[in-house]
Amino acid sequence: MPVDPDGRWFDSTGPIRVDGGIAVRAQRGKIGEQWWSRRFVDLLEQICQPGRLGRGRAYARKGQVIGFEMVPGRVVGRVQGSRPAPYEVTISIPAFDAAQWTEVFEVLGARALYRAALLAGDMPHEIVDVFDEVGLPLFPATLDMRCSCPDWGVPCKHVSAVLYVLAEAFDDDPFLVLAWRGRDRESVLSALRGLPEPVDEDDPLTVGEEPLEARLTDYYSPGISLGRLRERPPRTTAPPELLLRVLDAPTIRVRHIPLADILRPAYRDLGDSQQA
Repeated sequence: MPVDPDGRWFDSTGPIRVDGGIAVRAQRGKIGEQWWSRRFVDLLEQICQPGRLGRGRAYARKGQVIGFEMVPGRVVGRVQGSRPAPYEVTISIPAFDAAQWTEVFEVLGARALYRAALLAGDMPHEIVDVFDEVGLPLFPATLDMRCSCPDWGVPCKHVSAVLYVLAEAFDDDPFLVLAWRGRDRESVLSALRGLPEPVDEDDPLTVGEEPLEARLTDYYSPGISLGRLRERPPRTTAPPELLLRVLDAPTIRVRHIPLADILRPAYRDLGDSQQA
């Protein structure tokens, strides 16, 4: 029989069956359907040994995770292994402080489309660039992973199981990605609603806010000449890949990657070539 680091014997024949555990929906293939979940799984596959992840996937599919909770910067889980007492798992990343989130919100507030997408409950791809722009990567490069089991390897199968449950939880609620960094859904939406609408100062149609009493004498006068309106150059206000966001994504996948994700860079390159 195997021995743990404290010299105690334990049975490794297999995990104790769990009734009502948290089992991932994806019983075959990759776990994670949305782009943010796949980005997280890609991270796991870069920093973790494939064999350990495979055993963790098996645990996640069997429903061996019996508890799961997230607080800013930390995910805590309980996983039933071969011993009667479940193992305690903790996965930590740095949570951003108030000043750092203020930087993020200032940039988001100036990007009307990203802000609108978040307020609509969507997670735009470009949000990763927003966090990178202020030097605060949304997805961590490393994870602090701990488990109470006797396995010296990192991650053990118990940690891996919780990671896959977390990835599928991201599928259900993209705002969990932000919550792990320190701001839950309501905090993010409240902050975005409280930001002023972005104003294009070069837009001749932009009208500043003034009290009505101050404009009674020229209320019906045009603010700019019709000639200036005719001279106004055309502007592109929508991103080239807007159709990919609006229309239902096709079910076609290429090497497990949705076709829309593959087409998105091509649409952007096409838009750049037209503006050049």
